Amino acid sequence: MTAERSEGAGQRRVLVLGATGTIGRATVRALVSRGHAVVCLVRRPAGTAGVAGATERIVDLADPLSLARDGIRGERFDVLVSCLASRTGLPDDAWAIDYGAQVHALHAGRAAGVTQVVLLSAICVQKPSLAFQHAKLAFEAVLIASGLDYTIVRPTAFFKSLSGQIDRLKRGKPFLVFGDGTLTACKPISDDDLGRYLADCLDDRERRNRVLPIGGPGEAITPKAQGERLFALLGREPRFTHVPVRLLDVIVTVLATIGRWVPALAAKAELARIGRYYATESMLVLDPVTGRYDAQATPSTGSETLFDYYARVIRGEAAAERGDHAVF
Repeated sequence: MTAERSEGAGQRRVLVLGATGTIGRATVRALVSRGHAVVCLVRRPAGTAGVAGATERIVDLADPLSLARDGIRGERFDVLVSCLASRTGLPDDAWAIDYGAQVHALHAGRAAGVTQVVLLSAICVQKPSLAFQHAKLAFEAVLIASGLDYTIVRPTAFFKSLSGQIDRLKRGKPFLVFGDGTLTACKPISDDDLGRYLADCLDDRERRNRVLPIGGPGEAITPKAQGERLFALLGREPRFTHVPVRLLDVIVTVLATIGRWVPALAAKAELARIGRYYATESMLVLDPVTGRYDAQATPSTGSETLFDYYARVIRGEAAAERGDHAVF
C-alpha cells in the first residue's frame, strides 16, 4: 500500500540520511518536534526509531535497488534531509558516500515525490584541497542542477570536534596547539542548535535555493582561547604545548612518499593532510576578494556556546562525543 502525502499545518513526510550521527539524531528530534513524519534510512540498526514519530529502515545506501526496496517501499515523500558524511574523509570513502550515496538517494527521493532537499555540507569546501571536500562540492553541484528546491547548509565547526583534549587536561597534561594557537578560529555550533536550524529550513522560504554558511553564537574562538577556558573551568593554570605546522608538513611528505609503495601509509598521509588542513585553515566565511577568513561575515545562530558545553562536560552533564575528523 502506498502511503499518502501528509497534509495539515506544515507536516511533511521526510526522508533522513545520516541519522546515526550526533547531528543527525539532533535533526531527527527537531523534525519530529515540529510534527513531521520522519523515516530514517540507516546502514545499520541504531535505535533512531526510539525517537517518537521516527521510523528506522536499514538500507544499503550504495545500492539504488536497496534504497527503493528497503527504504522508499513505494511510498511518497515530501522532503529529503541529508546529514550523511563519510566517516574517514579518505578518497574512496568520500566519493562513495559524500557523492555516490547522496546521488543515489537524490534520485530515489525524486522518484518518490520529493520536491525539497536540505543538505548538511561543510564550510571547509570554500577552499577545497582534500578528496572529501571535492566530493561534497560535486554533490552540491548535482543538487543545485536537479531542479528541486534546495538548501545547502555549511556549518563552521562542531563541539564534538573541539572536545578531544578535555580528558587530556584532566590527566594533568598540557593543551596542544599548532603554532601559537591563534592561526585559526571558528564559530562552533551545537548539535541541537544545528539540528533545529536544519529542521527550520523546511518552512523558511528565505532559505530556499541558497548555500548558507552558519556558526554558533558569540565571537570566533581560537584554539588558544579554547585551552584557556578549559583550564579555567578545571581550576588550573594554562599550560600549552606548541606543535610546529612544519612538523605536519614533514609527516605528510614522509607518509605520502612511502605510501607510493605501501597503500596503508598512503591512507595515513591523507588523514595527515586532513589534520593539517584543520590546523591551518579557519572555519569561517572566506572572502573571495581578499582570500581572508571573515568572522564578522560568518552568521551566528543558536543559544549554546562551546564554553557552555565545556562546562557541562566537566560537570558530567554531557559526554564529549568525538568526530572522525577531530584533530586530537
